[in-house]
Amino acid sequence: MAYRDAWSILVLNIYHRLEMVSLMTEFRQQAAALVEAGRQLYARGMVPATSGNFSARLSDGTLAITVSGAHKGKLKESDIMRVDAEGQTLDGRQPSAETLLHVGIYQCRADAHVVLHPHSIPATVLSRLCEDSLLLQNYELLKAFSGIDSHQTSLVVPVLDNDQNIARLAAKAESRLKSTRPVYGYLIRGHGFYTWGKEISAALRHVEAFEFLFECELLMRRYQS
Repeated sequence: MAYRDAWSILVLNIYHRLEMVSLMTEFRQQAAALVEAGRQLYARGMVPATSGNFSARLSDGTLAITVSGAHKGKLKESDIMRVDAEGQTLDGRQPSAETLLHVGIYQCRADAHVVLHPHSIPATVLSRLCEDSLLLQNYELLKAFSGIDSHQTSLVVPVLDNDQNIARLAAKAESRLKSTRPVYGYLIRGHGFYTWGKEISAALRHVEAFEFLFECELLMRRYQS
């Protein structure tokens, strides 16, 4: 009996160690992908100074997320840390100040595995011109969003007032994310936008699509005025 118990404990220890190795490998892969995303978005002028934040959901439900204050165009893998599903640090470091916004997205959207938050000029300016939402309709590029296969559709982008109380802002964002209509991202007034995807490539595609559509909307408003 004692032999069997010792063997069981040994097997469990080996299993847990293998799980941890697998999780750390996954974390490093996601960290490398987020670092590369930061370089790409910085090259497009979408994360100036230390703005923006990125995250990825890991298989155990924890999140890989950018540390607070890191320049997103000059990220290193050491600038990516882990937090639990509630946004609490797992290594003692300080995560992004907007971690709760990432947590809310993951809790509301089962299809979200990567969240990107750039601060582009078109998004920032357009967010100040809209009321509580932006309607995008009849654009061919709407087909860039997962699940949309025709330009003959409309997409509502919620617009939230900026708030330094991130818990309160996250609660407002979550209430908008629970809409019955598909939501692929939201704007924060005078701030930037959040979008997500099933993997890093999908999230980056959504960033590019939103940026193009935001620029189109700005041009239309300029010509209409």
